[in-house]
Amino acid sequence: MFEFDHLVDEQKPFGRYVTGTFASPVVDLKAAEGSYPEWLRATYPGLAKTVLKKERRLARDHGEVRFVFDERDPEVLRQLMRWKSAQYRRTGRMDRFARPWIVDLTEHLFRVREDHFTGVLSVVYAGDRPVAAHFGPTSRTVFAAWFTAYDPELRYYSPGLLMHLRMAEAAGREGVQVLDLGRGDKEYKDWLKTRELRVGEGFAVRPHPVAAAHRMWRRPVRGLRNTVNAHPWLRDPADRLLKTIGGLRTSSPVR
Repeated sequence: MFEFDHLVDEQKPFGRYVTGTFASPVVDLKAAEGSYPEWLRATYPGLAKTVLKKERRLARDHGEVRFVFDERDPEVLRQLMRWKSAQYRRTGRMDRFARPWIVDLTEHLFRVREDHFTGVLSVVYAGDRPVAAHFGPTSRTVFAAWFTAYDPELRYYSPGLLMHLRMAEAAGREGVQVLDLGRGDKEYKDWLKTRELRVGEGFAVRPHPVAAAHRMWRRPVRGLRNTVNAHPWLRDPADRLLKTIGGLRTSSPVR
């Protein structure tokens, strides 16, 4: 069985297996000219004042802020995975990096250096200290947002938003045309997006009893999740419940 949740319209062979379509925000990137503050003021005038103020405060408190679009230090990638694991546990989500195959795949993609596909690790530093990081694949024209995480001690500087803005500006300079933010209702995606794609989710299965049973189990789970995400009056209490569970999980002593 092949279960998917970001099927783009061009992938017609799987069209008959789609069970629902959803909005996926993207950012159309323009070749940046001038300095980063100039680009930010021209592209996101509503955010620029607040973001630049927080960057200056971060620099004053922790050292000069600098951004590396394509960092090659594997230790920073491992730091990103540690931050992300802690975030998953803190918010009650499944910890993807607790699965060795996901760690191995991420590390493999980090080493891929091809013209048509590269795993890119981007990092915001304050002095020599990593503040926020992102890892995702990029082609010549499309950059996919995958894993973003930051030092929770510095959350008041909005490091995740700083990361995405720096990344969008740098990707545009590299000739990338689209930053794909992926499905999910997040405030920063509404701030940054220029348009939305429609993507499908569903199951492609062979006629086999095991596949049928898995689909019968997974479909109600997905349906419930989509219903909750589509209604703020359900989503907010569910998010609070997950965070409560995450708090209990992270506070429990390790045995």
